[in-house]
Amino acid sequence: MKNISVIGAGTMGNGIAHVFAMNGYQVTLIDISEEALDKAMKTIAKNLDRMVQKEKISEDQKKATLENITTSSDLASGVSQAELVVEAATENIDLKLKIFKSIDEHAPSDCILATNTSSISITKIASVTSRSEKVIGMHFMNPVPIMKLVEVISGYATSSETLDTVMSLSSKLGKSPVKVNDYPGFIANRILMPMINEAILSLYEGVAGVEEIDTVMKLGMAHPMGPLQLADFIGLDVCLAILRVLQDGFGNPKYAPCPLLVNMVTAGKLGRKSGEGFYNYTGGGKDLIVADNFKLK
Repeated sequence: MKNISVIGAGTMGNGIAHVFAMNGYQVTLIDISEEALDKAMKTIAKNLDRMVQKEKISEDQKKATLENITTSSDLASGVSQAELVVEAATENIDLKLKIFKSIDEHAPSDCILATNTSSISITKIASVTSRSEKVIGMHFMNPVPIMKLVEVISGYATSSETLDTVMSLSSKLGKSPVKVNDYPGFIANRILMPMINEAILSLYEGVAGVEEIDTVMKLGMAHPMGPLQLADFIGLDVCLAILRVLQDGFGNPKYAPCPLLVNMVTAGKLGRKSGEGFYNYTGGGKDLIVADNFKLK
């Protein structure tokens, strides 16, 4: 396998492209926005520069990695030679189904189709293609170049051959793949999102403040980030979308998103990417500053 296409030039997409290219694969990074593609390439170059400075890679490795990536704003031509396509678009079921219908139409018949979805059913995504046995989940963690885990999710019809190929490929990338079956939220987010939601509920009910909640989890449970800081990092809109997938998928009220989370997303307070969530990031985010709405009076 040599030719990889990555759909979506956002945070996850450019990270996935970075990792494949750094491991010698020819990568086509696809996005409808030329601006997003330009930004992605600058981000990849910046991240590679950081790795050079830390002496993790050489200048020659950086150059080779960038040369391994081409960009395209046309999905049809971008996947026409792919042996694996990894979709990393926005966590929206309608968008993903539309993309997979198009990939299925234009990618070679033996191409594996993977999605980086963090919660949406692989079986449902596969159902709009003519190759359900070749559709699989590859849930990378953010930031992709650093985090070791890849959650590999088999849909109902995913073949053992496809699973074995993706498990082996993930290992070749220097990742640690873990097999998971296709149920709402898989494993990572089925466990993580209720914890984040419970932290938001604790804040909403006045049990403790933002810093206090995060400090308890960092110092008491050895988490590198507290749950509220992590929610900001993931994106509160993404957290809300995943909780709704869990709630709809299981029909269990324990997954219902906290009203505070719903209000924050409605107000556009999405965390790091919007400049404010539970913390304020307008100054760059190096120092954790609790957002004004949550400062203890």
